[in-house]
Amino acid sequence: MKFPYALNDFGTLIQEGYFYQDRTDRIPQLEEAGRQLIFIRPRRFGKSLLLSMLEHYYDVNRADQFETLFGHLAIGQNPTPLHNQYFVMKWDFSLVDAQGSLPEIKAALYRHVNTAIKACATEYGWSDIEIAPDDAVDSLSSLLIRVRQEAHRLYLLVDEYDNFANEVLMAGRQQADYEALLYGEGVLKSLFKAVKAGAGRGIDRVFITGVSPVVLSDMTSGYNVGEDIYLDDRFNDLCGFTEAEITALLQRLAAEGATWSPDEALDLMRTFYNGYCFSEEGGERLYNPTLSLYFLKALQTKGRYPLQMLDENLAMDRSKLRYIAELPHGEEVLAQALNGEEGILIPRLAKRFGVADVLAAVKDQPFMASLLYYFGILTITGIGILAKPILNIPNLVARSLYVERLRETWLPTYEDRQTIPRLAETAYLTGDLAPLVEFIEQRYFPILSNRDYRWSNELMVKIAFLTLLFDDRLYMMVSETEMDHGYIDLSLIVRTDRRTTQALDLLLEFKYADLKKLKLTGEQVRAKSMAELAVLSAVKAELDAAAEQARRYGAALSERYGLTDLRLFAVVGIGLERVVWQMVALRPDPNGG
Repeated sequence: MKFPYALNDFGTLIQEGYFYQDRTDRIPQLEEAGRQLIFIRPRRFGKSLLLSMLEHYYDVNRADQFETLFGHLAIGQNPTPLHNQYFVMKWDFSLVDAQGSLPEIKAALYRHVNTAIKACATEYGWSDIEIAPDDAVDSLSSLLIRVRQEAHRLYLLVDEYDNFANEVLMAGRQQADYEALLYGEGVLKSLFKAVKAGAGRGIDRVFITGVSPVVLSDMTSGYNVGEDIYLDDRFNDLCGFTEAEITALLQRLAAEGATWSPDEALDLMRTFYNGYCFSEEGGERLYNPTLSLYFLKALQTKGRYPLQMLDENLAMDRSKLRYIAELPHGEEVLAQALNGEEGILIPRLAKRFGVADVLAAVKDQPFMASLLYYFGILTITGIGILAKPILNIPNLVARSLYVERLRETWLPTYEDRQTIPRLAETAYLTGDLAPLVEFIEQRYFPILSNRDYRWSNELMVKIAFLTLLFDDRLYMMVSETEMDHGYIDLSLIVRTDRRTTQALDLLLEFKYADLKKLKLTGEQVRAKSMAELAVLSAVKAELDAAAEQARRYGAALSERYGLTDLRLFAVVGIGLERVVWQMVALRPDPNGG
């Protein structure tokens, strides 16, 4: 079994014996869904391979390869009448350079489309296609004139339709630049207007993929015939792996003589890679395919888990979080997303919103949460009151991006970057939180207290610890782990492949004591020692409540993972001034200690 990591050519994948998770059974449903389909998924989620599969299935020139390519797959047993009945042309806008001036971007787009038209003409032996270097719309018209002379029609596949437009947007270009691409007679709008006009005049079917629906709204008047299928529950798992499929792959690999446990590997993959849902009606959670293949290939070739669970090929998603964080109240949304118990409740997912909304409109929480959903760094995890979607961070890899973004925003200095790892390592190796708490009181709280955020202060305390202790190289670190009919605030469970590092398993439960209830000022609280604060009745009550929760959750967590030395902590934030903490015994002292 060979894993096709970063390979998205269907023909190569099948003919050279790479693993392929069969999704050809969806072809009949796609044909029934419409003739011009729009399918949105996050980056590196298998969209290009899907398009390549469709290309090989419908291409009239590959009819003699049908049995080789599809005979062993679901569609090969019961093909539709449309197989190998189309001329196929593919545009891949991820190849269009978004740098430079608007005329340069327009020229790059036209060059790409013209190159695709020439490749299509060469493939089918047409020598009479006229290419207009300065107007790809004219080139397309020439191609369609030729197609109409044939017995077959054209199937147009468009990959990453929004890529270069999003690049313009995310790069902070002026609104006028984006509008010149999409509004009025903008080049992208004009191109899709020509695609719409080509329906029935040579173009019979269109399948468009992208990352977000931002561009769709701005293209609507030029291309208003596309049918959105990206939230259709029938296609929830059109891209991505189900847990049953991952389980089967791990068992196959283990049967080859592995020294690792399939159950432990599945638990690790579930924590880091699972959790995506692309149906408003709810559906099975999916594993990110690129990350899964990255993990499985490491298991197969090296016999161990990858050292880093985040494949750096996905690191570009950081730019999306940076973009959101820099919007008004953007940091607040990122921090709220890290509070996994509540999640983000929104009235509905925004399905189409234009650049004017992104650049000029009020950026409310539903707006930004919808963008994060389409970027793949939030996902649907349930339905709340009044049938509102609940969005949460899907897994630990996505969570690491949030933590990294907030840490870089709040603690950007060289000194911070040098200090934080030392403080965290002290906690990992000794269980001593004192140096970390001192840093939070002296460095972190002054930063957070100057920000006008409407968070609960308990959440702010938890976010401080989360961003400082997060290390997915060592830990399966999960905030709001569901356990024993409740939610652990913060658990750091050493990865099974890192048990030799001497890092401790840690569990922290957080509470908060308001200065008003204590009837103390910030200055008075800062003047007291931690021991003096810990015996105040309101603080002691919160410490006791946190300790009781830590014991209950710790017992369940120890049983689940077979832990023998889980360190428990009760942590109480006092205003945004001080932190009181204590280590908690898994079983309470019968003498009251």
